[in-house]
Amino acid sequence: MKSILFKTIILLNILFVFSCKAQTSNDYITFYNDTISKLNTIIPNKTQFYGQPFSNFYNELQSKNINIIGVVHDTKVSPSTKYYVVDLFLCDMNMLGVASQNSYHDPRISITFQDEIPQQIESMVKQYHAQWNPTIAQFLSNLKIEKIKFIGVRGYDSDDYSAK
Repeated sequence: MKSILFKTIILLNILFVFSCKAQTSNDYITFYNDTISKLNTIIPNKTQFYGQPFSNFYNELQSKNINIIGVVHDTKVSPSTKYYVVDLFLCDMNMLGVASQNSYHDPRISITFQDEIPQQIESMVKQYHAQWNPTIAQFLSNLKIEKIKFIGVRGYDSDDYSAK
């Protein structure tokens, strides 16, 4: 009798774990589809932001309820210590974990600026642990955009990871 009860408890725990994982995957898919539908209203018109200050593009993202969660900086060419690129992440660490576990794409935006991003970006990203905040938004606000790429926007499970 104890053996059947023990097996039943283990089976229920396993089913609970799998149902939670399915729930989490479903949550990610819902998040992804919602985010992509919002991004698809911006992607066809991205060139209108070229040559414009970042603040214009950022305001457009905010007006579409697209939330930036994280930011990293990068160089335009390697090797270099001059930063021209920021990648904006749209999902939090929990969602990134789900995406990674399921080999799903995570949507992000890569922005190349016309002029070098001041070196303070390095310390700011470290100080805020790569989390997006109003201080970083303000810091980038007057930099003029050269190019915008939307990455991971061709379907959460698509084989095509090319940028739009």
